Amino acid sequence: MTGSPKSPQFPLPPLTLVTGGARSGKSRFAEGLARASGLPRRYLATAQAFDAEMAQRIARHRDDRGTGWETVEAPLDLCPALAAAAADSVTLIDCVTLWLTNHMLAGHDLQAQADMLFSSLAACRGKVIVVSNEVGWGIVPENALARAFRDEQGRLSQRLAAEAGLVVAVIAGLPLALKGRLP
Repeated sequence: MTGSPKSPQFPLPPLTLVTGGARSGKSRFAEGLARASGLPRRYLATAQAFDAEMAQRIARHRDDRGTGWETVEAPLDLCPALAAAAADSVTLIDCVTLWLTNHMLAGHDLQAQADMLFSSLAACRGKVIVVSNEVGWGIVPENALARAFRDEQGRLSQRLAAEAGLVVAVIAGLPLALKGRLP
């Protein structure tokens, strides 16, 4: 199977993690999983358009996603949006890497933010798919902020993977189940 899941009504576990590098196809794959679930879809967007190029990226992402999504802008606070999820829905968080970046740049307590996120994920009544970037496959960054970010992102991804029933790595558009089973 490449790209997105083919079978309709794919039963998702309560939490799914989709990870991969930049432009690996992880968001498209996660969107396909959400569609294949057959559930009403919600999209929690964490990106912020601080410049024209990022605004174009966000618009392209929205266009690529297509219709049939309830979109919630949540660059910092995912908790209320997760609490509002219906039991018969799937919520896609795209992505926790930008969410973490937003908190880091705002100077927030990252451990406290992660703890609140995990409490909200555990309490969420619907299914949740989380997209995350795999940032640890490259060289050690040259500056302290980049190293701190890489370390925090790695810890967050490990914690998500431990809690998730399905973990998928997407490389060059190809999904690889690391935990659980793909459709």
